[in-house]
Amino acid sequence: MAAFEKTTEQASNYRDLEKQSVETLLRNINREDKSVPVAVEKSLPQIERLVDQVAVKMKNGGRLFYIGSGTSGRLGILDASECPPTFGVSDKWVTALIAGGDSAIRKAEEKAEDDKSQAWKDLHQENITKDDIVIGIAASGTTPYVLGGIEDCTTKNIATGCITCNAGSPLSKKAQFPIECVVGPEFVTGSSRMKAGTAQKLILNMISTTVMIKLGRVKGNKMVDMQLTNEKLKERGIKMIVEATKTDSKTAERELLKTQNVREAIKNLNS
Repeated sequence: MAAFEKTTEQASNYRDLEKQSVETLLRNINREDKSVPVAVEKSLPQIERLVDQVAVKMKNGGRLFYIGSGTSGRLGILDASECPPTFGVSDKWVTALIAGGDSAIRKAEEKAEDDKSQAWKDLHQENITKDDIVIGIAASGTTPYVLGGIEDCTTKNIATGCITCNAGSPLSKKAQFPIECVVGPEFVTGSSRMKAGTAQKLILNMISTTVMIKLGRVKGNKMVDMQLTNEKLKERGIKMIVEATKTDSKTAERELLKTQNVREAIKNLNS
């Protein structure tokens, strides 16, 4: 059997980076970054299959979990943490777990990713059930924390997906609904926080946004359930109400302050 080859670890297409000018470095990084959306596009059929599964699970009351380490784990946390303010959902709907726990969000704890049993312990603490779905995020597709978590979920009949940036990885083979977005060698050899991280961020945006739309958390193209946590968001809410009801801004603001919800304010003013 041929050895698994990590394209994320292949040598950079560029040599002698320290000798390049700032302009050349920036242009070359930008050139590499431009290839990422093309790689994501090739993965759209896989992304669609996973999104369909997540939407079905969540429509039936299940939750979405992300598990990852390092950059991948932090990207999962970023996506999960933005769902409540953007879509007005409970912070229990989408939960992200990172190897090493919350302290690993700010400070790298690289050894934590080598514990293959810890992800299941973390998921168990969240009272995970067969109604839920777990997505493992690992650029390499070999991270023990993520791989072990997906394997344990599979043995317990919990639906699984993954996001990797290598084809034919162990993680892809274990997950039921794998996404393989092969972005090729990084600008700095092995620095998967770059192109691979960008690809993962784009895919996570696609998953959470599309699922929330399918769950009815967007109306038209507006975030009508967003949390009104600052003045900018209140102003955005007032603008949405004015556009949807053709009322004046003062009336829109008064109704928004009363309901604390754009959707409800629009409904009341249109009734």
